[in-house]
Amino acid sequence: MTDYRTLISEAMKARENAYAPYSGFYVGAALLAAFEKDGKPLIFTGCNVENAAFTPTNCAERTAFFKGISEGVRAFRAIAIVGGKQGAVTDYTAPCGVCRQVMMEFCNPDTFEVIAAVSEDDYKVFKLKELMPEGFGPDNL
Repeated sequence: MTDYRTLISEAMKARENAYAPYSGFYVGAALLAAFEKDGKPLIFTGCNVENAAFTPTNCAERTAFFKGISEGVRAFRAIAIVGGKQGAVTDYTAPCGVCRQVMMEFCNPDTFEVIAAVSEDDYKVFKLKELMPEGFGPDNL
């Protein structure tokens, strides 16, 4: 598996593209697919994109997921998330409830890892099941 540092670094880069003129909270995410392509890790990045109407706003995590899904990927291993006010990462950023629900759709809650990071050396790792203990997913239907 790709190491956490690589995913965190990619999330940091993605954060630089965030469009957050209303909240000033810039988030980047890097999502690792469950398989490699041409012998290399397959990583999809995303940033948050706000909108004056608020409802059309999209989180970094969902942006990364939707990029991967639009490329035909349906299985993922981990996601790194970084974020902070005015782009300064000073604390751990956890995924919102909507993003957690999207993760439940495409990830195994027992094995999928969510990495909330401040830096490449300062991070916390959670299993999706820890963040969504009674989650609703495809197995419920």
